[in-house]
Amino acid sequence: MTAANYNLFIDQGSDFAIQFTISESGVVKDLTGYYARAQLRSRKADTTLAATFTCTISSPTLGKIDMSLGNSITTALTAGIYYYDLELYTANDAIVTRLLEGQATVSQEVTR
Repeated sequence: MTAANYNLFIDQGSDFAIQFTISESGVVKDLTGYYARAQLRSRKADTTLAATFTCTISSPTLGKIDMSLGNSITTALTAGIYYYDLELYTANDAIVTRLLEGQATVSQEVTR
């Protein structure tokens, strides 16, 4: 499976949360036994992380993955363009699949 492109928009200083439903060939994927992880970087090749998303598989049999950043994390981000990807993996990284990739635009907070 090739990673799909999906761009995110994050408000600096706010909680960010999104839920994805994963399907293959139009059928919801059973995510039992899988985990998810996602990172945010200023440039794809950067070794320094801008942030790590909290990822949970909220409903494995319905293929649902929740991805979030708390407001304390988004407050620390500089407004601008970042890059992220979301991976699905099993124990010991026996299976790793990049599900999504894209840009994450952080809009500057005015009220502080």
